Amino acid sequence: MHWALWSAPSAVIGYVLAIDLLAIGVVAASFVGVDIASGDWIRFGVLAVGSAIHIEAGREIERLRRSAAEGTPYVNLKGMWTFAGVLVLPPPLAVAIIALSFLHSWYRLRRIAPHRTVFSTSTVVLAAAAAAVCLYAINPGSDLRYAGGLVGLIAVVAAATAYWFVNYALVIGALLLSNPDSTARKVLGRLSDQFIVAGALGLGIATAALLMDQPWLTVTLLITVLGLHRSLLVGQFQFAARTDPQTGLTNTVFWHEIATKELERAQHDHTSLGVLYLDLDHFKAINDTYGHPAGDQVLKAIAAELKREIRTDDLVGRLGGEEFAILLPKTSEDETAQAAERIRRRVAALSITVTTNSGSTTVDGLTCSIGAATYPAAGDRLDVLLLAADTATYAAKNAGRNRVVTAPISNG
Repeated sequence: MHWALWSAPSAVIGYVLAIDLLAIGVVAASFVGVDIASGDWIRFGVLAVGSAIHIEAGREIERLRRSAAEGTPYVNLKGMWTFAGVLVLPPPLAVAIIALSFLHSWYRLRRIAPHRTVFSTSTVVLAAAAAAVCLYAINPGSDLRYAGGLVGLIAVVAAATAYWFVNYALVIGALLLSNPDSTARKVLGRLSDQFIVAGALGLGIATAALLMDQPWLTVTLLITVLGLHRSLLVGQFQFAARTDPQTGLTNTVFWHEIATKELERAQHDHTSLGVLYLDLDHFKAINDTYGHPAGDQVLKAIAAELKREIRTDDLVGRLGGEEFAILLPKTSEDETAQAAERIRRRVAALSITVTTNSGSTTVDGLTCSIGAATYPAAGDRLDVLLLAADTATYAAKNAGRNRVVTAPISNG
């Protein structure tokens, strides 16, 4: 399988491998002269379980946030668990928490290539090492239990600052090398994102303090964090994304935003990308026969079926009316056509129960026309791809509807 790292510029390859090797050296050094007590294993278990629950609870949110953050530093609240591990665990167990957290995120989200996950893990390992050096250099003890008074406060703040700075600087370095034409403002990210990082580190300090003195209270902190994560981040993200209220799909504005980023990713990684335009056939007849509320129920049911059919990394949006767009990252021309055909058959097999003024009734016999276009075969710009898919949809309708038409190879 083609691994995108090896197609990157030599400077990027050298930088990534250097960071990874340095992190491996830190991991090896962390095992030297370390004694692990039974209490350390208990704290390790609590942090591992808390991190796993947190990742699972916010999986769908973070998948979309990560897509929207392409080309900028991606931040989340995961640092609360990894930084807490730095403060209260022996180095080998702190490294294990970091590795487990990133491995779990990659397995459940799978939004980035494996080498990028390894690199992200390495940057956090090095950030944790810098934090530990600050903590132990300023504080005479070996963990948070000795961080009392002003000296302890200075040690913890210095450790948090080192953790943030090293991780941020290493990520910025990779972004600058990978995207030399990008603007500094985009690469540095938004200031508000750094407040999220600061909040995660503060929560990590609180988690560590509870683990040392009142470990059972960690459960209440986890509940609090999950509530904040789902209410604040979800609310913020949905407001920015402006999902379609009728179907729950992304609306056309956000779909185009994600499509732009995915096309940039495909161009950078030299991978293909598919776009499908789906138009329901004779949908006006449903509204005329059963009423617009019933038509809305049909649209909602079809949206649910589309979400079930697509992969985790794909994105389906509503363009308006009875038209939908489906984004298929890392999908070849043949795979795009096959996906379109599966969706066409799935729509044709639907039997939807709707509520009308006369009671419940069943709507079946639905069909759709789908136009398929693939980068780079049908075009190398998003507007060209979308026009090709739209034109193919009209061709499908003119050819008798209930069929898939693939856009021809572009001569440009």
